[in-house]
Amino acid sequence: MMNSLPEVGDQAPAFALPDDSGGTVRLADFRGRRVILICYPAAMTPGCTRQAGDLRDASPTLAQAGIEVVAVSPDSPERLAAFRARDRLPYVLLADVDHAVLAAYGAWGPKQLYGKTVTGVIRSTFVIDGSGRLELVRRNVRATGHVGRLLTELGLAAGTSASTLS
Repeated sequence: MMNSLPEVGDQAPAFALPDDSGGTVRLADFRGRRVILICYPAAMTPGCTRQAGDLRDASPTLAQAGIEVVAVSPDSPERLAAFRARDRLPYVLLADVDHAVLAAYGAWGPKQLYGKTVTGVIRSTFVIDGSGRLELVRRNVRATGHVGRLLTELGLAAGTSASTLS
């Protein structure tokens, strides 16, 4: 029997994953702070590099709003370290090599890739509030333009209201 996917208002699935520097990061480490959890397919691929750069460029705005960023992929910690160094990424990169956390969030499963159905990471974004509840869920997002739309949804883009999700 398939578990239902976590949605807005649900408790975010807990995790403890290795980061790109050899430490372990837990969702509980962020208690009391808002977190954007980005799930992406593979470090250093064109789409993921574009999304990572957009997120890097948005990091000052997110930090000013008190929002932490955590990005999860099935890559090894070593590959994530290389990605961080190459692209100067200022946020936490986590390795979910067995896909358990990605699956718990509904970001691992069948998807279309070049007209074929494959199993892999479903590019997704989750905003988790300070009490650990999901306040925004976006699955199957596009790499290009997603960070800009996310800033708008969070009321952090120019010309938007800060009360959008608060």
